[in-house]
Amino acid sequence: MSGPKESAGVLLWRRREGAVEVLLVHPGGPYFAKKDEGAWSIPKGELEGEGPWDAAAREACARRELTEETGLEVAGPLVALGEVRLKSRKIVHGYAAEGGVPPGFAPRSNTFRLEWPPRSGRFADFPEVDRAEMFDVEAARRKLNPAQAPFVDRLLARLAE
Repeated sequence: MSGPKESAGVLLWRRREGAVEVLLVHPGGPYFAKKDEGAWSIPKGELEGEGPWDAAAREACARRELTEETGLEVAGPLVALGEVRLKSRKIVHGYAAEGGVPPGFAPRSNTFRLEWPPRSGRFADFPEVDRAEMFDVEAARRKLNPAQAPFVDRLLARLAE
């Protein structure tokens, strides 16, 4: 029996007028189209062949997923923010990196194929991410999937050190 699935992602952050802002992504597709608060995420994705116990592989996965879901890249070091467990039992390994988004930024995301409407026999492609925005920390806590909100608190604690 195998353990829970694991993902890794990057919480991109910047300071703007002295306040910390973080980049969150909104999942694409019809299931999340009308959901907002509690539906956003850090850009993340499943470990694919990377050893789940290998920190370097988790970091590589986090960088890859940031690029696949947003089109952004991080060249600098990542700071480990630990892990959280989603309601689905999936474990998410979080990392922080300083950065931001250029003016007029729109995510460039991979797509996934889904039968829609269900049982219709028709398939459509949807972006994994349909929106990406920088939020102040209070808004980020509301927008994030509740299980991922500790990443924001851990980031703030690291910045205060």
